[in-house]
Amino acid sequence: MVISSNKTVADYVTENIKTAHIFKKHGIDFCCGGGITIEKACTKNNVDQVTLEKELAEVDVVKDLIEDYDKWELNFLMIYIENVHHTYIRESLPIISQYANKVAKVHGHHYVEVVEINQLFHKAANELLSHMQKEEQVLFPFIKQLVKAEKQGKENTTLSFGTVINPILMMEHEHESAGNIFKEITRLSNNYTPPKEACNTFKALYAKLEEFEQDLYKHIHLENNILHPKAILLEKSIS
Repeated sequence: MVISSNKTVADYVTENIKTAHIFKKHGIDFCCGGGITIEKACTKNNVDQVTLEKELAEVDVVKDLIEDYDKWELNFLMIYIENVHHTYIRESLPIISQYANKVAKVHGHHYVEVVEINQLFHKAANELLSHMQKEEQVLFPFIKQLVKAEKQGKENTTLSFGTVINPILMMEHEHESAGNIFKEITRLSNNYTPPKEACNTFKALYAKLEEFEQDLYKHIHLENNILHPKAILLEKSIS
């Protein structure tokens, strides 16, 4: 993304819809009030211009480098999941919520599907917040106990769920529920394709939902296909 003093906020969003999420995070109106320069927008909203321009310049930087997650230690993998994927969800939910509410309110009479998308998203959001809390307070500490027991060469005699399979089955059921909700959102949005005449907020909603779905599937993959099977094998090895 090329930064220029001559470009307006709307110019950036037109060039790359992902910049809308950056402006939204900083409280800058990119839709109806997007016809001003970055300098004026920052002054108006008391935003540090250097910080904003740095984020805009890096909007397309690939953050999730290709890694061999399968070789990571379980404790490190859980730290990564919390710091990257859980953080991403918690930061993205308020932004998408504002987009979805606005689009449903303004355009729902004509594009009725956005009303259902709004409802489905908020259902998924509530489920994911509860889900992450259970992972961070129940499942992940459970797996950390297994790792500690293995390192100390002790049999697992103090765990409270009988088997790690119980919370894992619950988490995977919830993963399936979230995945199904986003499959329906994908269908309703025609694979996140906004109408030709859509405003920038409408476009930003679909772009952010698609990004969110992609992150969610990476998140689920790390847990269902790497973390959970290894935790089950670890429990068996020390029981």
